[in-house]
Amino acid sequence: MRWLDGITDSMDILKKIIETKMLMSEVMREAAFSLAEAKFTAGDFSTTVIQNVNKAQVKIRAKKDNVAGVTLPVFEHYHEGTDNYELTGLAGGGEQLAKLKRNYSKAVELLVGLASLQTSFVTLDEAIKITDRRINAIEHVIIPRIEHTLAYNITELDETEQEEFYMLRKIQEKKKILKEKSDKDLEGSQRGDRAC
Repeated sequence: MRWLDGITDSMDILKKIIETKMLMSEVMREAAFSLAEAKFTAGDFSTTVIQNVNKAQVKIRAKKDNVAGVTLPVFEHYHEGTDNYELTGLAGGGEQLAKLKRNYSKAVELLVGLASLQTSFVTLDEAIKITDRRINAIEHVIIPRIEHTLAYNITELDETEQEEFYMLRKIQEKKKILKEKSDKDLEGSQRGDRAC
């Protein structure tokens, strides 16, 4: 039953969303703390980062997945190009900057996964609502109409059967009367033949 599969998949996605959000708070806390550590040890490196940005290194790819007959978007992140910031922090704080990159990379990975899960949940939830509306329409509109039509047809067939039975009985009565009359006429003609 696809509708039931959709509901169970929706519940699984909801559990994953909750777990990811719980993990997300921890990862974002670590990332923010590592940013503070990096700024403390390496100084203000934001201008260096801003000047060296040419293209995004982390990109997102959208795919489609089919769950219970519903097409869901799935997002994946991937790295493209080289790391322009390998040498940043050589003068001091290099370890904290590497930790900062790892933590924010993990945060981006979780955010993309969370976006994918939430989009899937919303899409699947909408499909379930549409299916529920269709089920309600079938149960409360279409099936009662069919039952009403069926009851009407049965009533009409019963009436037709009664009419045919009544007509058949009348025909049999007329045949009986005609037979009795023909028998009387036959007897009368046979008596008349004997009398002559």
